[in-house]
Amino acid sequence: MLVPVVSSLARQYPDVHITVLSRRFARSLFEGLAGNVGFMEADLKNDYHGIHGLNALYRRLKAKHFTAVADMHGVLRSKYLSWRFRIDRNPVKSINKHRKGKRRLAAKTGKVMEQQPTSFQNYADVLARLGYPVKLEFHSIFGEGRGDLSLLPKIIGEKGAGERWIGIAPFAAHEGKILPLETMEQVIATLSERHPDARFFLFGGGDKEKAQFETWCDRYPRCVNASAQSAGLLQELIIMSHLDVMVSMDSANMHLASLTGTPVVSVWGATHPYAGFMGWGQTEENAIQIDLPCRPCSVYGNKPCHRGDFACMRQISADTIIKKVEGCLS
Repeated sequence: MLVPVVSSLARQYPDVHITVLSRRFARSLFEGLAGNVGFMEADLKNDYHGIHGLNALYRRLKAKHFTAVADMHGVLRSKYLSWRFRIDRNPVKSINKHRKGKRRLAAKTGKVMEQQPTSFQNYADVLARLGYPVKLEFHSIFGEGRGDLSLLPKIIGEKGAGERWIGIAPFAAHEGKILPLETMEQVIATLSERHPDARFFLFGGGDKEKAQFETWCDRYPRCVNASAQSAGLLQELIIMSHLDVMVSMDSANMHLASLTGTPVVSVWGATHPYAGFMGWGQTEENAIQIDLPCRPCSVYGNKPCHRGDFACMRQISADTIIKKVEGCLS
């Protein structure tokens, strides 16, 4: 969710050089974003583990002679690094995550259903406090176009004239954010029947995902395991940029597809768009959710279900999702 903010900053302040510090996986998201954006990776488990590792990372950062530091993470490690920079009298501003409002949103009793500031706005607020106010303007990590399909494996091929490409990302990090797989299979089966020229690209990289995707690819010949056929995140992003629509849980794939300018039909269970984590450029009109007095029960989806039956996901019908997808296709 930081990508649109960094892109806006880079283009509105072309004389400012920006370095994004993150884990290795994020390199594909920022490299090539703009000429004045650089990327610096840090392996916190191996190279910079513990307090001694953080001190070593600080020395590496200090050698870059940054004139301002934006802590967009607000966790113990980034707070420690920010403290070190402040001791050396560097301008540092940290993110306000509005935790109080989010706690009220997810409370079991006394719930307050109010839209919280989005992460995009929270990031932009940090920059404004550093003296770099930005207007958030962003379309895609591929600019105004789409990714180069010639960089993909031959099995993906070109997109045929009139062919529809539909993305399916049925998994998430927590059970409260995952639609029952039988419901998602019904979505694929019905759309395959109604749109015989459509291709379905499945996204998800774990062992459980791989086994499920192999089953679906065997049953539905128009399905492709996009994550297995892709050599890394960049190739997945290229595929996403050519999708007509992505169906995703409240997960990383919702955000990745959003960064390519692709419309997303997002499915929400334990979590809620009011927490501020809707994908860039997406609308609540395409967010599928049901009203339950216990929703949301969690900001991130990692809390036990209050009811014990995950009704927030199990009561969502395949027909509801299909209608949203066909609305995007039309």
